[in-house]
Amino acid sequence: MSAVDRLFRRNRLLPGLMVAATAVLLLQPSAAHAEPGVPLPPNGLISDTGDGDVAAADKDFAVKVRLAGLWEIPAGEMAQERSNNPKIKKIGRDIADQHVVLDKMVRDAARKLTIKLPDKPNEDQQGWLAEMRDAEGEEFDQIYIDRLRAAHGKIFPAIATIRTSTRNDTIRKLAQRANQFVMTHLTLLESSTLVDFESLPTAPPPAVTPVSNSGGGGPALASSGSATPASSSVNLPLIGGLLAVIVGLAFFVGRSVLSDPRRRRRRYRSRY
Repeated sequence: MSAVDRLFRRNRLLPGLMVAATAVLLLQPSAAHAEPGVPLPPNGLISDTGDGDVAAADKDFAVKVRLAGLWEIPAGEMAQERSNNPKIKKIGRDIADQHVVLDKMVRDAARKLTIKLPDKPNEDQQGWLAEMRDAEGEEFDQIYIDRLRAAHGKIFPAIATIRTSTRNDTIRKLAQRANQFVMTHLTLLESSTLVDFESLPTAPPPAVTPVSNSGGGGPALASSGSATPASSSVNLPLIGGLLAVIVGLAFFVGRSVLSDPRRRRRRYRSRY
């Protein structure tokens, strides 16, 4: 009987464990968050001391976050009064409530960093609120969803830029939280089924980097899909996990062989 057979007979759970571990690695399930709650990032890992230079872009970001709350909170309140759709009422209430929380965050950050914040919506936002006040029912619903979805689509990439570039830890933490809130708001708005995706602005085309072509003619490699290295499709975490499973199996097999009492007796007898 081989050492592997003896090992598997001693520990009948081992084959099942190996199969389960491999299946987990292959499936790679992603973590799920409850909806429509805001998934909280590990905020304890980011300090909030006000340390680091505050750039002009950081101040502008704080102003934009404040302005968002100044018009989206009253817009959500109007949704409770002017919409006849329970789904729109709930979306408006959830977004307004979450902006109350985000507004407190940005005001606390502004006090810490001495950033001057506005106290009323800008001219465009006041115009959007006026549109909503003049509408009701389905007309209100469409205006509410259109205006908020467009606004969130504009600020979402701005949040990513600040989150990845700011030198100030307080702004970094604010951007991380704002990113979670805005992602939730986009999802809520789109759940209304009223978003006209065809009317949304499209992403700019990818930049093409020209390269020299000794063949003279033909498109640059940078613009071709074939330029992507084949190795980019390799799933390194999956390969590492499978290697760990193999190493673990080899360890258990080797340990079983070394601990076999009959093998020790043969060694003992071979000395004489």
